[in-house]
Amino acid sequence: MLIARVVGELVATQKHASHEGRKILLVQPLNLDGSDRGDAVIALDAVDAGVGDRVLVVTEGFSAMTAVGRPQSPIDMAVIGYIDEIELLPGVS
Repeated sequence: MLIARVVGELVATQKHASHEGRKILLVQPLNLDGSDRGDAVIALDAVDAGVGDRVLVVTEGFSAMTAVGRPQSPIDMAVIGYIDEIELLPGVS
């Protein structure tokens, strides 16, 4: 799983039938300190997230498919939750 920030929405004029009715988001993975981690990725939205939201992204196909209720669909990543707060405890890594 990844912590990420939603940086945009994608519009697809043609997409796989199993993606109909689902929003596609561009999300920027983040380090725990909030800095960008690598390149932005595309994920199907399961929680109606919007630009600027910090979210939890599942990065494994089966988990992503079931999270959005689309088993047997070609989905690699899905936004599955909002992140309200991150608390790092001293001495825990």
